[in-house]
Formats: sequence, structure tokens, C-alpha cells
Amino acid sequence: MNNISSQNPFFEAYPTLHGTVPFDKIKTEDYMPAIREGIRRQNAEIDAIIRNPETPTFDNTVLAYEKSGEMLHRVSTVFGNLLSAETNDDLQELAKEIMPLLSEHENNISLNEELFARIKAAYDRQKEEKLNPEQHQLLEEIYNSFVRNGANLQGEAKEQYRALCKELSLLTLQFSENNLKETNDYQLVITDRSQLTGLPETALEAAAETAKEKGIEGWVFTLQAPSYSPFLTYADNRDLRHELYMAYNTKCTHDNANNNLEIVKRLANVRMEIARLLGYENFATYNLQERMAQNSEAVYKLLNQLLEAYTPTARQEYAEVQALARQTEGKDFVLMPWDWAYYSHKLKDRKFNIDDEMLRPYFELSKVKEGVFGLATRLYSITFKKNTDIPVYHKDVDAYEVFDKDGKFLAVFYTDFHPRAGKRSGAWMTSYKEQWIDEKSGENSRPHVSIVMNFTKPTQDKPALLTFGEVETFLHEFGHSLHGMFANTTYGSLSGTNVYWDFVELPSQFMENFVIEKEFLHTFARHYQTGEMIPDELVQRIVDSSNFNAAYACLRQVSFGLLDMAWYTRNTPFEGDVKAYEKEAWQKAQILPQVEETCMSTQFSHIFAGGYSAGYYSYKWAEVLDADAFSLFKQKGIFNPEVATSFRENILSKGGTEHPMTLYKRFRGQEPTIDALLIRNGIKK
Repeated sequence: MNNISSQNPFFEAYPTLHGTVPFDKIKTEDYMPAIREGIRRQNAEIDAIIRNPETPTFDNTVLAYEKSGEMLHRVSTVFGNLLSAETNDDLQELAKEIMPLLSEHENNISLNEELFARIKAAYDRQKEEKLNPEQHQLLEEIYNSFVRNGANLQGEAKEQYRALCKELSLLTLQFSENNLKETNDYQLVITDRSQLTGLPETALEAAAETAKEKGIEGWVFTLQAPSYSPFLTYADNRDLRHELYMAYNTKCTHDNANNNLEIVKRLANVRMEIARLLGYENFATYNLQERMAQNSEAVYKLLNQLLEAYTPTARQEYAEVQALARQTEGKDFVLMPWDWAYYSHKLKDRKFNIDDEMLRPYFELSKVKEGVFGLATRLYSITFKKNTDIPVYHKDVDAYEVFDKDGKFLAVFYTDFHPRAGKRSGAWMTSYKEQWIDEKSGENSRPHVSIVMNFTKPTQDKPALLTFGEVETFLHEFGHSLHGMFANTTYGSLSGTNVYWDFVELPSQFMENFVIEKEFLHTFARHYQTGEMIPDELVQRIVDSSNFNAAYACLRQVSFGLLDMAWYTRNTPFEGDVKAYEKEAWQKAQILPQVEETCMSTQFSHIFAGGYSAGYYSYKWAEVLDADAFSLFKQKGIFNPEVATSFRENILSKGGTEHPMTLYKRFRGQEPTIDALLIRNGIKK
């Protein structure tokens, strides 16, 4: 063991600057020994808690448990993050061993009767200890997590729970692996340029670059967002749009090793079985107990409110796009899903004379980065300094030190912007280290935060030029990052983004509001060739067009929320047809014709392999909050330092130390209403 530990970077505290992950030293063969040693160490720490002869207290039981497993957490965090951001066949094979091992270990802890007895004893005598609010919150969180993870189960039920959790971890892994493979396996190869009319030069250059990377003649289009989205938006060739659309929207439904249809059924059923074993009616009831919404009735109330408010406008939007298409295609033309982006773009261009290609030259990635970092500097007086001495896991990743307004070190921040074969699709924020305060020394141990994207790549002739939507995504994930960076709580498990799931999207969606603000755009949006500031009239067109098809976009999100709730409000096992069930579940939120062969569920990682099971509604829930919160900035000034300081102190730094509504009302002075969102989207005047 000593020989292994002397070579394995995980065995001791990282000797790097700020204790950052030594990515350059980690080898694939380091993970398993480190996982096993981390499990051994945490088991020893748990045994010490159990064997303590003293009366269980907050300090000797709850706090000791909170601090246990430090090494295991470090290893599993790095492994889990790289499995999403920089995976390979070896890591994926290893995950099939590691994930069940971690699941079993977590169950061994949560189902440990002696440990739970001590935690329950500390919980029962909390009044005698006079705990402060944060200690009380930690005690509540830990006690409830044990109960919700089966601590009260007995005998056979306990073993059943173990088996279901192990199966769940393997199923989610398989779901994600299949999705990634299916995405990577597809390519649309075009050798005849005449088939690519309508596509802008940026899309053609990117496709040529991809073809070159793959050693193929011509142009290659993939199911990665920077390739797929422009094709559906601009390509004149309807047959090819149809082909690409179907490839994307039938992912993991084909008769091959990547099929997720049976996995979807089993994931829904396993989660239902776990919930019912724990005494809940269904998985949604179990999950929503620790959400702002609290129950499925509140979720459906929000989704139905949005349906009622937005459907009439969404139908008008559809009719307008359909009418434009029929002017070109004839009066009997039926607008299909692969036509929507194409004709919507034409209508938007006609109404507002604006599109992504017109804006791209003003959104060069390095300038956008300056603008986004500069926004944080203006709001919160923090600064970013790139540091090439901090190890990174891929050459495309940059590491920054972040400093607070008083010059003190605040956080490490990693950025990873472009797609590659080892990275799953989408965009996300994650942490490599949480923030916490050592109660004895008072040392505030600062967080290490990362954002991972799949933005348009640079080509031989051009730097990375982003779409407007990619700028918005950058702001979104950066908002999550600020939530992590500003964390200022005593306990790591309550810090940063460790909050109720329907509250976690508030800081991210709040930041998106700045994308249509002229004062913000003028800080960075300059033409990458001429250096010319983005013209005011173009900014005005961005503002004027910001609600274009907003109702359709809202109903799309509502449809995903309805699908999610349909899977997780079930009280009986699902044995039916996944595609048919899906189409029925979200029917009332669909504006476009449904296509029989397509299936969202088989690739819906958020709700089947991510953390959004019975939680996808959170995006709309948080949108109500973010619109309401930003309305205060609009009243007082979008860069108002007092309002920004209040947002930082009451929302961003508090983590999960208090109930989200308490925090929100402290910032806003009132509970949120749906009105600000309806006004922002132009639904209500």
C-alpha cells in the first residue's frame, strides 16, 4: 500500500497551488486503488464514530460524519467529472466497476444501523445543544438523507433497496454511454457543395474542418449542437434537414447495442420501486419533498398556468411561420419539425433583419469571455487571472485564479469550451472542490469550479465566433459558477450549488437577462476583424427580437416538464410502448405535428441519467424567480452595486443554509409572482 500511495496522486493532499487537482499526474490505473483506499478510510472514520463511548452530540457524530470520506470524495469527483468531460473507452469500462462499488459503499453507510442510531440520538437531543441555524440545517439535512436513503428499512426491504440502488447506478451509466456513442457514431457526409445551399460560411468551414479531422473528403455534419443547429436553421435542402433531424431525434431507439428503450422503462420502474419501498406514493412525491415546489400538485399548477398563458400566443407564432412557408412551398404545405428552425429563421429575418450569422462576428470567444468576466467585475468587483501553472485535463481547458474585491483569493475557475469525442453534449457547471470553513482555525477553504460547453470551434481562418444562443449559454453556466465561487458557509455539503434543485437555476438564469442589455453588450461586442462596436441599431434589433417565438420556446420546456412528471408520478410499473407513452404525456404542449418514430426519452439525460428526475420543471420554476429578481435590477440599474451586493450576500453566498424562499424574500422583500416573466416575454403588458 505504501508503494502505491507514494505514486498515486490521490493518496495525499494535492501539493499543487490552492490544492488543485494534479491532472497531469493522474493515470487511469490510479482511480481504482484510490477509490478502494478512500472507501477503507471512510469506513474507519465511520467505525470511530460508532465506537465513541460518549453521548452522541452534534460535534462527535454529525460533524464527524460530515468530515468523513474526504479522500473518497476527491477521487470520485475527479472520476465522475472526467467521465462527462474527457472520457474514453478505458474510463467507461472502469466506471462499470467503480459506480456499483460507490453505490454499495453509500448504501453501507446509509443503511448502517449503529451509525443511524447515533445520528438519531443527536437529532433527538438537539434542543439541549443550542445549535446555531447552520448547525441545525446540517443536522436536518444529514438526518433526513439517512431516512430518505433507507435507514428505517428492515430485513429483506433493506437488501432490496441495496439491489435497486446498484442497478440504478449501472443503468444510468449505460444510458449515458449509449447516448454518447450514438451521438459520436453518426455523420452526414456531403461531397456535392450544391446540396449545401443556404448554409453560412461558418457552418461550411466547420464542416470542412470536421471532415479534415476525420480524413474524409467534403463536409461532415454531426449531431453535436454547433453542427446540428446551423444545419437545421439554414440548409435549403429539406430532405437533408429531415435526415439530420431524424438521426438526432431517434437516437438510442435503433436495433443496435445503443438502444435505450428498455433502459428507459427500467430506470422509471427502479426509481418508482425505490420510492415505494421508502413509503412514498411514487418517485415524484419522494423527490419533491425536498424541493421548493414540495409536491406534484404545485408542479402541475405551474405547468398548467404556463400552458394557459402561453398556448394562444404559441399557436399564433406557429400560424405565422406556417404562412411564410406556404408562400414558398404552396398552400397545402405542412410545416414539420425539421422545417421549424429553417422557416422561423426566415420569418425572424424578415421581421427584424437579424440572425446568428449577422451577430457572430461581434461574439468572438475571447471577447465574450472578457465581457462575461467583466460583468462579474462590474457587479461584484471580482477579478480573473489566467494561471498556466495550474494543471488542466485537456489542452483546450484554461484555469483562472479568481480574486475578491479586497484582493483575497476567492476561487479556482476552469473553462472548457469546445466539443470533442470524449465529451458529452450540452453545457454544465461542476465543482472539483466545495467551499467550507474550518471551525477551529477559521480558515475559509475556497472552491474549485468548472464550466464545460460545446461551443463553435475556431477554424483555420477564423477564431471561435459564437452564436447569440451560445453567449446566453455562457452566461447561464457562469451564473452557476458564481453561485459556487461566492459560497461562504461553514459546511461543504451546504455550500455553493448544494441547494434545492428548483432553486439552483435561479443564479444561472438570472445571468441570461444581461444578454439583451445594450450597456452590457457595449462592454465587449466588437467585430473580430474591424474592431467596430456592435451598432446600436443591431442591439435594438436583438432587443426587439428577444421575444420572437418565446411562447413556442416556453411550451417546449413545459412539454419536457410534462414528460418528466409522466414518467415519475407513476404508481405502477411501466411495461408499455415508450414512444406512444411519451407522445401522450406531452401532447397538450405540442404545437408542431408529432413524428411517430422519434423519441426524446431515450436521450433525455437530464431526467434519466442526470439529477432532474421529477425535477425538469425547475427551469421554469427558476425562470419565474429570475424574471422577478432581475426586475429589481431593472428598477435600480442593471449594474447597481447595492442590489448586486444584496444578491451576492442573500442568494449566492448562502448555499443551502436556509430555506430558499427565506433567502429569496430577504433579497427581494416579497415572494415572486409569475407577472414579471409574462411581462418580460411580452405575454402580458
